[in-house]
Amino acid sequence: MTNSIYRHACVAGLFAVLAVLAVRGMAPAKAEDTPDYAAIVAAPDRSDTDRQTDQRRQPAKLLAFTGVRPGMKVLDMEAGAGYSTELLARAVPGGIVYAQDSAAVMERIKDKFDIRAQKPEMKNVVHVVRNFDDPIPPDVGNLDLITFFFSYHDITYMPVDRAEMNKKMFAALMPGGFLVIADHSAKPGDGVSVGKTLHRIEESTLRQEIETAGFKFVANADFLRNPNDPRDAAVFHPKVPNDEFVLKYQKPM
Repeated sequence: MTNSIYRHACVAGLFAVLAVLAVRGMAPAKAEDTPDYAAIVAAPDRSDTDRQTDQRRQPAKLLAFTGVRPGMKVLDMEAGAGYSTELLARAVPGGIVYAQDSAAVMERIKDKFDIRAQKPEMKNVVHVVRNFDDPIPPDVGNLDLITFFFSYHDITYMPVDRAEMNKKMFAALMPGGFLVIADHSAKPGDGVSVGKTLHRIEESTLRQEIETAGFKFVANADFLRNPNDPRDAAVFHPKVPNDEFVLKYQKPM
């Protein structure tokens, strides 16, 4: 009798898990579903400029931390020239990547994204030019993943309602979907005050803003950390590698 009850409980639990995955439109992850992130980064057709950026970004580890895989619907916030967008696109065959930029950012980067967009690897990318506090087209939703790489600090000195932006990102994710943010670390007490000058943001400030929108903290990664960075200089020409944080959040089920 006890064994029968146990078997029924296990079966019920399995069906509950499958039901959750069905709601999210995803099958249970399999080992073969996980991309070879190192191979994506090592692809011979990637540009020399991107490979130089790889040296400070550790993209294979960053992609692995996001958990991005084939078939996903991804939003890449402030895509800029598309460095991260292209890597994400290579990791989601059969899926789609929405690359968001504001009109102001597009003016700054000129045609760099458009040139990259001509590559075959970008065929599953949709470029979305919208304001940061309304970054997602109304017909786009149930996203599996949102990435916001090394640019949240930029939003702090723009005329952007960050609370509204974060609410919109939260709404666009499917239940159980993830938000992964990486940025340059500022000193304790700096908050958002050095966003424009040093291009840094205090981690605790960013976390508070994201969590206020309803996101639940899942994990952080230390592969871009550098405790020897005094965090008092602009990030573009560092004397030592920048201290950078990488955070993963989830929209509750």
